[in-house]
Amino acid sequence: MQNKTIKKVGVVLRPSTPELKNDFFTLEKIFNNYNIEVEIDNISGGMIGIMGVEFELLCQTTDILVTLGGDGTLISVARRSFKYAIPILGVYAGNLGFLADVSLDELDDFVAQMVSGNYRMDERSILEARFTQNHKEFTTYAFNDIVLTRHSVLNMIHIETLVDSKAFNTYYGDGVIVSTPTGSTAYNLSAGGPVLFPLTNVFSLTPISPHSLTQRPVVFPGTFSIEMKTPKERALIIVDGQDKHELDLEESLHIKLAQKRVRLIHREAFNYFDVLKEKLGWGE
Repeated sequence: MQNKTIKKVGVVLRPSTPELKNDFFTLEKIFNNYNIEVEIDNISGGMIGIMGVEFELLCQTTDILVTLGGDGTLISVARRSFKYAIPILGVYAGNLGFLADVSLDELDDFVAQMVSGNYRMDERSILEARFTQNHKEFTTYAFNDIVLTRHSVLNMIHIETLVDSKAFNTYYGDGVIVSTPTGSTAYNLSAGGPVLFPLTNVFSLTPISPHSLTQRPVVFPGTFSIEMKTPKERALIIVDGQDKHELDLEESLHIKLAQKRVRLIHREAFNYFDVLKEKLGWGE
């Protein structure tokens, strides 16, 4: 995919962090120095006392979105902007992230490369989930993972799982995690799930504290779809750790990889394995 010329960027800041005000003005100055216009979304703008524009309008009128914060900020923006297919650059304020890998100190050099077309555009798979709530069908998207878990901490949960409409397994424990390759290093990893290379077209299903040791993580091709039911109790659906929904008895949660992908902007020299080694301490 050919990298397009960037003339205007939309900025979203980490929520509830007004101390990012000076960092935003530094970021704005850097882009302006390369004749790139900067807009900020109205919630971020209100947080630091300047005018902004509605997020939907930001997605429609800018060439890329820039998040200033951490991976959580980028994940939220990726989900909210998904239907607009707008590329995202993550600038981290704090520690290096798995997704936000350009620091504010590195941004000037990076923008200089970016205006010359010297940057990478990675495409990441995202989960699409459908379920019914109060007799209304919902569709939501997850950049990292969808967790189906028990409604009450007092009980374990039974989850009947079908793959491509065929009976697959019944999980009994605290729940399951359905993860994208990007999300494989998040909750999935802490539950014993596999690390998936982020550009692969697959997704994983990992049981959480299963009652049986024979219940193991499974990796599915991206063309597969899964359906999960909880016939004995209500359940909670948690999307990227940010949104919660209820699943009633006998209702189904349908999950597959979305047809479109999220596009992330990286340095040309970005190496996922270097990030893995630094974040997870591999090789030490």
